[in-house]
Amino acid sequence: MATNKPVRIIISGGGTGGHIYPAIAIANALKETSNSVELLFVGAIGKMEMQKVPQAGYKIIGLPIAGLQRKLTAANLLFPFKVINSIWKAKSILKEFKPDVAVGVGGYASGPLLYAAASAGIPTLIQEQNSYAGLTNKWLAKNAKKICVAYPDMSTFFPSDKIIVTGNPVRKDILDTNLNRSKALQHFKLAENKPTILVIGGSLGARTINETLKASLQTLSQANVQVIWQTGKFYFESCKQATASYSTSNIQVHDFIAPMDLAYGAADVVISRAGALSISELCLAAKPAVLVPSPNVSEDHQTKNAMALVNNQAALMVKDAEAMEKLIPATLSLLGDESKKRELAINIRKLGKPDAAKQIAQEILKLIK
Repeated sequence: MATNKPVRIIISGGGTGGHIYPAIAIANALKETSNSVELLFVGAIGKMEMQKVPQAGYKIIGLPIAGLQRKLTAANLLFPFKVINSIWKAKSILKEFKPDVAVGVGGYASGPLLYAAASAGIPTLIQEQNSYAGLTNKWLAKNAKKICVAYPDMSTFFPSDKIIVTGNPVRKDILDTNLNRSKALQHFKLAENKPTILVIGGSLGARTINETLKASLQTLSQANVQVIWQTGKFYFESCKQATASYSTSNIQVHDFIAPMDLAYGAADVVISRAGALSISELCLAAKPAVLVPSPNVSEDHQTKNAMALVNNQAALMVKDAEAMEKLIPATLSLLGDESKKRELAINIRKLGKPDAAKQIAQEILKLIK
Protein backbone atom coordinates (compact mmCIF):
# COMPACT_ATOMS: atom_id res chain seq x y z
CA MET A 1 0.00 0.00 0.00
CA ALA A 2 1.35 3.43 -0.87
CA THR A 3 -0.24 6.70 0.25
CA ASN A 4 0.62 10.38 0.08
CA LYS A 5 -1.44 11.18 3.17
CA PRO A 6 0.84 11.72 6.16
CA VAL A 7 0.14 9.14 8.86
CA ARG A 8 1.47 8.96 12.40
CA ILE A 9 1.91 5.68 14.23
CA ILE A 10 3.10 4.96 17.77
CA ILE A 11 4.67 1.59 18.57
CA SER A 12 4.92 0.74 22.24
CA GLY A 13 6.42 -2.06 24.31
CA GLY A 14 9.73 -3.77 24.93
CA GLY A 15 11.70 -5.08 27.87
CA THR A 16 13.41 -7.91 25.98
CA GLY A 17 14.63 -8.55 22.45
CA GLY A 18 11.57 -10.76 21.95
CA HIS A 19 9.41 -7.61 22.03
CA ILE A 20 11.85 -5.04 20.67
CA TYR A 21 13.07 -6.70 17.46
CA PRO A 22 9.55 -7.53 16.21
CA ALA A 23 8.60 -3.89 16.92
CA ILE A 24 11.53 -2.65 14.85
CA ALA A 25 10.69 -5.12 12.08
CA ILE A 26 7.11 -3.77 12.01
CA ALA A 27 8.43 -0.20 11.88
CA ASN A 28 10.72 -1.04 8.98
CA ALA A 29 7.86 -2.73 7.12
CA LEU A 30 5.63 0.32 7.65
CA LYS A 31 8.32 2.53 6.16
CA GLU A 32 8.57 0.22 3.14
CA THR A 33 4.80 -0.19 2.75
CA SER A 34 3.86 3.49 2.99
CA ASN A 35 5.90 6.44 1.73
CA SER A 36 4.57 8.89 4.31
CA VAL A 37 4.69 7.27 7.74
CA GLU A 38 5.96 9.11 10.81
CA LEU A 39 6.86 6.75 13.66
CA LEU A 40 7.39 7.20 17.39
CA PHE A 41 8.32 4.46 19.87
CA VAL A 42 7.32 4.48 23.52
CA GLY A 43 9.26 2.26 25.92
CA ALA A 44 10.04 1.84 29.61
CA ILE A 45 12.77 3.95 31.17
CA GLY A 46 15.87 1.85 31.92
CA LYS A 47 14.90 -1.03 29.63
CA MET A 48 16.88 -2.18 26.60
CA GLU A 49 14.50 -0.62 24.06
CA MET A 50 15.78 2.81 25.11
CA GLN A 51 19.11 1.80 23.54
CA LYS A 52 18.13 -0.60 20.74
CA VAL A 53 15.40 1.53 19.14
CA PRO A 54 17.59 4.64 18.58
CA GLN A 55 20.30 2.33 17.20
CA ALA A 56 17.73 1.23 14.61
CA GLY A 57 17.13 4.86 13.65
CA TYR A 58 13.87 5.62 15.47
CA LYS A 59 12.91 8.12 18.16
CA ILE A 60 11.73 6.73 21.50
CA ILE A 61 10.23 8.25 24.65
CA GLY A 62 10.38 6.42 27.98
CA LEU A 63 7.61 5.91 30.53
CA PRO A 64 8.35 5.42 34.26
CA ILE A 65 6.64 2.01 34.26
CA ALA A 66 8.00 -1.24 35.70
CA GLY A 67 6.66 -4.73 36.22
CA LEU A 68 5.43 -6.38 39.38
CA GLN A 69 7.98 -8.50 41.22
CA ARG A 70 7.07 -12.08 42.13
CA LYS A 71 7.61 -11.41 45.83
CA LEU A 72 6.57 -8.50 48.03
CA THR A 73 9.05 -5.66 47.63
CA ALA A 74 9.10 -1.89 48.07
CA ALA A 75 9.05 -1.62 44.29
CA ASN A 76 5.69 -3.41 44.21
CA LEU A 77 4.23 -0.84 46.62
CA LEU A 78 5.18 1.87 44.13
CA PHE A 79 3.66 0.00 41.17
CA PRO A 80 0.19 1.66 41.23
CA PHE A 81 1.79 5.11 41.31
CA LYS A 82 4.06 4.23 38.39
CA VAL A 83 1.05 3.03 36.39
CA ILE A 84 -0.90 6.23 37.05
CA ASN A 85 2.13 8.40 36.30
CA SER A 86 2.80 6.46 33.08
CA ILE A 87 -0.82 6.81 31.92
CA TRP A 88 -0.67 10.57 32.47
CA LYS A 89 2.59 10.80 30.54
CA ALA A 90 1.16 8.58 27.79
CA LYS A 91 -1.80 10.95 27.46
CA SER A 92 0.63 13.85 27.10
CA ILE A 93 2.59 11.99 24.38
CA LEU A 94 -0.63 11.20 22.49
CA LYS A 95 -1.82 14.81 22.71
CA GLU A 96 1.47 16.08 21.28
CA PHE A 97 2.14 13.40 18.63
CA LYS A 98 -1.51 12.90 17.55
CA PRO A 99 -1.14 9.33 16.21
CA ASP A 100 -3.61 7.78 13.79
CA VAL A 101 -2.94 4.30 15.25
CA ALA A 102 -1.23 2.93 18.36
CA VAL A 103 0.49 -0.47 18.22
CA GLY A 104 1.44 -2.58 21.23
CA VAL A 105 3.97 -5.40 21.06
CA GLY A 106 3.84 -6.50 24.69
CA GLY A 107 6.00 -5.46 27.62
CA TYR A 108 5.46 -2.90 30.38
CA ALA A 109 5.17 0.30 28.34
CA SER A 110 2.47 -0.93 25.97
CA GLY A 111 -0.08 -1.14 28.81
CA PRO A 112 -0.34 2.55 29.77
CA LEU A 113 0.17 3.78 26.21
CA LEU A 114 -2.48 1.61 24.55
CA TYR A 115 -4.91 2.10 27.44
CA ALA A 116 -4.59 5.86 27.03
CA ALA A 117 -4.87 5.59 23.24
CA ALA A 118 -8.05 3.48 23.35
CA SER A 119 -9.55 5.85 25.93
CA ALA A 120 -8.89 8.73 23.52
CA GLY A 121 -10.61 6.93 20.64
CA ILE A 122 -7.39 6.12 18.79
CA PRO A 123 -7.52 2.71 17.03
CA THR A 124 -5.16 0.17 18.59
CA LEU A 125 -3.56 -3.05 17.35
CA ILE A 126 -1.66 -5.51 19.50
CA GLN A 127 0.87 -8.10 18.41
CA GLU A 128 1.28 -11.25 20.54
CA GLN A 129 4.47 -13.20 19.90
CA ASN A 130 3.86 -16.23 22.12
CA SER A 131 1.52 -19.20 22.08
CA TYR A 132 0.41 -18.18 25.59
CA ALA A 133 -0.72 -14.56 25.67
CA GLY A 134 1.03 -12.11 27.97
CA LEU A 135 -0.82 -10.37 30.80
CA THR A 136 -0.55 -6.90 29.24
CA ASN A 137 -1.94 -8.01 25.89
CA LYS A 138 -4.80 -9.94 27.51
CA TRP A 139 -5.71 -6.77 29.40
CA LEU A 140 -5.56 -4.62 26.25
CA ALA A 141 -7.42 -7.03 23.96
CA LYS A 142 -10.93 -5.84 24.87
CA ASN A 143 -10.37 -2.41 23.33
CA ALA A 144 -8.03 -3.42 20.50
CA LYS A 145 -9.35 -3.28 16.94
CA LYS A 146 -7.04 -6.05 15.65
CA ILE A 147 -4.83 -8.68 17.33
CA CYS A 148 -1.98 -10.15 15.27
CA VAL A 149 -0.77 -13.50 16.60
CA ALA A 150 1.98 -15.97 15.75
CA TYR A 151 0.16 -19.19 16.66
CA PRO A 152 -3.27 -20.65 15.82
CA ASP A 153 -5.92 -21.38 18.46
CA MET A 154 -5.46 -18.08 20.35
CA SER A 155 -9.20 -17.55 20.87
CA THR A 156 -8.65 -18.88 24.40
CA PHE A 157 -7.10 -15.50 25.18
CA PHE A 158 -8.57 -13.08 22.64
CA PRO A 159 -11.89 -12.39 20.87
CA SER A 160 -11.80 -14.61 17.79
CA ASP A 161 -13.24 -11.95 15.48
CA LYS A 162 -10.21 -9.70 16.12
CA ILE A 163 -7.49 -12.33 15.60
CA ILE A 164 -5.27 -12.43 12.51
CA VAL A 165 -2.60 -15.16 12.33
CA THR A 166 0.42 -13.39 10.85
CA GLY A 167 3.41 -15.06 12.46
CA ASN A 168 6.16 -13.09 14.17
CA PRO A 169 8.16 -10.35 12.40
CA VAL A 170 11.90 -11.01 12.32
CA ARG A 171 15.04 -9.15 11.31
CA LYS A 172 15.18 -8.56 7.57
CA ASP A 173 18.72 -9.91 7.22
CA ILE A 174 17.48 -13.41 8.07
CA LEU A 175 14.90 -13.13 5.30
CA ASP A 176 17.31 -11.70 2.75
CA THR A 177 20.21 -14.09 3.16
CA ASN A 178 20.57 -17.48 1.55
CA LEU A 179 22.50 -18.58 4.64
CA ASN A 180 25.58 -19.57 2.66
CA ARG A 181 27.52 -21.90 4.94
CA SER A 182 30.99 -21.28 3.45
CA LYS A 183 30.59 -17.50 3.72
CA ALA A 184 29.29 -17.81 7.28
CA LEU A 185 32.11 -20.10 8.43
CA GLN A 186 34.65 -17.78 6.86
CA HIS A 187 33.20 -14.84 8.79
CA PHE A 188 33.62 -16.72 12.09
CA LYS A 189 37.01 -18.15 11.00
CA LEU A 190 35.74 -21.71 11.39
CA ALA A 191 36.65 -24.87 9.46
CA GLU A 192 34.33 -26.26 6.78
CA ASN A 193 35.09 -29.89 7.62
CA LYS A 194 33.81 -29.76 11.22
CA PRO A 195 30.17 -29.71 12.38
CA THR A 196 29.10 -26.48 14.07
CA ILE A 197 26.76 -25.88 17.01
CA LEU A 198 25.22 -22.44 17.53
CA VAL A 199 24.20 -21.69 21.12
CA ILE A 200 21.83 -18.77 21.78
CA GLY A 201 20.06 -17.95 25.02
CA GLY A 202 18.04 -14.88 24.09
CA SER A 203 19.00 -11.22 24.27
CA LEU A 204 19.79 -11.36 28.01
CA GLY A 205 21.44 -14.78 28.03
CA ALA A 206 20.35 -18.05 29.63
CA ARG A 207 21.96 -19.20 32.87
CA THR A 208 21.11 -22.91 32.55
CA ILE A 209 22.40 -23.17 28.99
CA ASN A 210 25.58 -21.29 29.86
CA GLU A 211 26.28 -23.38 32.96
CA THR A 212 25.68 -26.57 30.97
CA LEU A 213 28.11 -25.47 28.26
CA LYS A 214 30.75 -24.59 30.84
CA ALA A 215 30.42 -28.04 32.42
CA SER A 216 30.60 -29.73 29.00
CA LEU A 217 33.59 -28.02 27.41
CA GLN A 218 35.77 -31.13 27.66
CA THR A 219 33.06 -33.28 26.05
CA LEU A 220 32.60 -30.79 23.21
CA SER A 221 36.33 -30.51 22.67
CA GLN A 222 36.72 -34.29 22.46
CA ALA A 223 33.75 -34.51 20.05
CA ASN A 224 35.73 -32.41 17.57
CA VAL A 225 32.92 -29.93 16.97
CA GLN A 226 32.88 -26.15 16.60
CA VAL A 227 30.76 -23.95 18.85
CA ILE A 228 29.51 -20.40 18.35
CA TRP A 229 28.32 -19.46 21.82
CA GLN A 230 26.25 -16.33 22.50
CA THR A 231 26.23 -15.93 26.26
CA GLY A 232 24.46 -12.62 26.84
CA LYS A 233 26.30 -9.73 28.46
CA PHE A 234 25.68 -10.84 32.08
CA TYR A 235 27.41 -14.18 31.59
CA PHE A 236 30.09 -13.27 29.09
CA GLU A 237 33.08 -12.84 31.41
CA SER A 238 32.56 -16.09 33.35
CA CYS A 239 32.01 -18.07 30.13
CA LYS A 240 35.05 -16.48 28.53
CA GLN A 241 37.20 -17.46 31.52
CA ALA A 242 35.86 -21.02 31.41
CA THR A 243 37.04 -21.43 27.82
CA ALA A 244 40.49 -19.94 28.39
CA SER A 245 42.24 -23.30 28.18
CA TYR A 246 40.37 -24.39 25.03
CA SER A 247 41.09 -23.50 21.43
CA THR A 248 39.21 -20.35 20.42
CA SER A 249 39.16 -21.70 16.87
CA ASN A 250 36.78 -24.45 18.04
CA ILE A 251 34.83 -22.71 20.82
CA GLN A 252 33.99 -19.05 20.26
CA VAL A 253 32.35 -16.98 22.99
CA HIS A 254 30.35 -13.84 22.17
CA ASP A 255 28.25 -11.65 24.45
CA PHE A 256 26.10 -10.64 21.49
CA ILE A 257 26.07 -11.63 17.81
CA ALA A 258 25.00 -8.89 15.42
CA PRO A 259 25.15 -10.83 12.11
CA MET A 260 22.66 -13.51 13.15
CA ASP A 261 22.13 -14.43 9.50
CA LEU A 262 25.75 -15.59 9.37
CA ALA A 263 25.47 -17.36 12.74
CA TYR A 264 22.50 -19.36 11.49
CA GLY A 265 24.28 -19.94 8.20
CA ALA A 266 27.28 -21.50 9.96
CA ALA A 267 25.19 -23.73 12.21
CA ASP A 268 24.43 -27.40 11.64
CA VAL A 269 22.42 -27.58 14.88
CA VAL A 270 21.16 -24.81 17.17
CA ILE A 271 20.71 -24.88 20.95
CA SER A 272 18.24 -22.19 21.95
CA ARG A 273 15.74 -20.96 24.47
CA ALA A 274 12.16 -21.08 23.20
CA GLY A 275 11.30 -17.41 23.14
CA ALA A 276 8.91 -16.45 20.37
CA LEU A 277 11.48 -14.44 18.42
CA SER A 278 14.10 -17.20 18.54
CA ILE A 279 11.59 -19.77 17.31
CA SER A 280 10.43 -17.51 14.48
CA GLU A 281 14.03 -17.02 13.36
CA LEU A 282 14.72 -20.76 13.53
CA CYS A 283 11.67 -21.43 11.36
CA LEU A 284 12.87 -19.03 8.68
CA ALA A 285 16.48 -20.21 8.88
CA ALA A 286 15.17 -23.82 8.80
CA LYS A 287 17.73 -25.09 11.29
CA PRO A 288 17.53 -28.31 13.35
CA ALA A 289 17.20 -27.18 16.95
CA VAL A 290 17.30 -28.44 20.51
CA LEU A 291 15.09 -26.11 22.56
CA VAL A 292 15.54 -25.51 26.29
CA PRO A 293 12.49 -23.51 27.43
CA SER A 294 13.09 -21.03 30.24
CA PRO A 295 11.08 -21.87 33.37
CA ASN A 296 11.35 -18.26 34.55
CA VAL A 297 8.59 -16.85 32.36
CA SER A 298 4.88 -16.24 32.88
CA GLU A 299 2.60 -19.26 32.56
CA ASP A 300 5.56 -21.37 31.34
CA HIS A 301 4.87 -19.98 27.85
CA GLN A 302 8.28 -21.00 26.45
CA THR A 303 7.44 -24.67 26.99
CA LYS A 304 4.18 -24.09 25.11
CA ASN A 305 6.14 -22.39 22.30
CA ALA A 306 8.55 -25.33 22.14
CA MET A 307 5.82 -27.96 22.19
CA ALA A 308 4.16 -26.30 19.20
CA LEU A 309 7.29 -27.32 17.26
CA VAL A 310 7.88 -30.66 18.96
CA ASN A 311 4.32 -31.76 18.16
CA ASN A 312 5.02 -31.05 14.49
CA GLN A 313 8.31 -33.01 14.53
CA ALA A 314 10.05 -29.67 13.89
CA ALA A 315 12.40 -29.50 16.91
CA LEU A 316 13.67 -31.42 19.94
CA MET A 317 13.18 -30.23 23.51
CA VAL A 318 15.16 -30.71 26.72
CA LYS A 319 13.65 -29.48 29.98
CA ASP A 320 15.61 -26.79 31.81
CA ALA A 321 15.90 -28.98 34.92
CA GLU A 322 17.39 -31.82 32.84
CA ALA A 323 19.74 -29.72 30.71
CA MET A 324 22.92 -30.44 32.64
CA GLU A 325 22.42 -34.16 32.11
CA LYS A 326 20.74 -34.37 28.70
CA LEU A 327 21.38 -31.26 26.59
CA ILE A 328 24.84 -31.96 25.19
CA PRO A 329 24.23 -35.72 24.60
CA ALA A 330 20.99 -34.89 22.76
CA THR A 331 22.74 -32.21 20.68
CA LEU A 332 25.69 -34.39 19.73
CA SER A 333 23.34 -37.26 18.87
CA LEU A 334 21.31 -34.99 16.58
CA LEU A 335 24.48 -33.58 15.04
CA GLY A 336 25.45 -37.08 13.88
CA ASP A 337 21.99 -38.08 12.63
CA GLU A 338 21.63 -36.75 9.06
CA SER A 339 18.14 -38.18 8.62
CA LYS A 340 16.77 -36.54 11.78
CA LYS A 341 18.41 -33.21 10.97
CA ARG A 342 16.82 -33.25 7.52
CA GLU A 343 13.39 -34.12 8.96
CA LEU A 344 13.54 -31.30 11.52
CA ALA A 345 14.77 -28.76 8.96
CA ILE A 346 11.99 -29.62 6.50
CA ASN A 347 9.26 -29.49 9.15
CA ILE A 348 10.42 -26.30 10.87
CA ARG A 349 10.58 -24.46 7.55
CA LYS A 350 6.87 -25.22 7.02
CA LEU A 351 6.07 -23.21 10.17
CA GLY A 352 7.90 -20.05 9.04
CA LYS A 353 5.97 -16.93 7.99
CA PRO A 354 8.38 -14.70 6.07
CA ASP A 355 5.80 -11.98 5.30
CA ALA A 356 4.70 -11.40 8.91
CA ALA A 357 6.03 -7.85 9.26
CA LYS A 358 4.54 -6.77 5.93
CA GLN A 359 1.15 -8.28 6.76
CA ILE A 360 1.07 -6.59 10.18
CA ALA A 361 2.03 -3.26 8.58
CA GLN A 362 -0.89 -3.60 6.16
CA GLU A 363 -3.31 -4.35 9.02
CA ILE A 364 -2.07 -1.25 10.89
CA LEU A 365 -2.60 0.99 7.87
CA LYS A 366 -6.12 -0.40 7.37
CA LEU A 367 -7.08 1.02 10.77
CA ILE A 368 -6.36 4.59 9.76
CA LYS A 369 -9.60 6.55 9.46
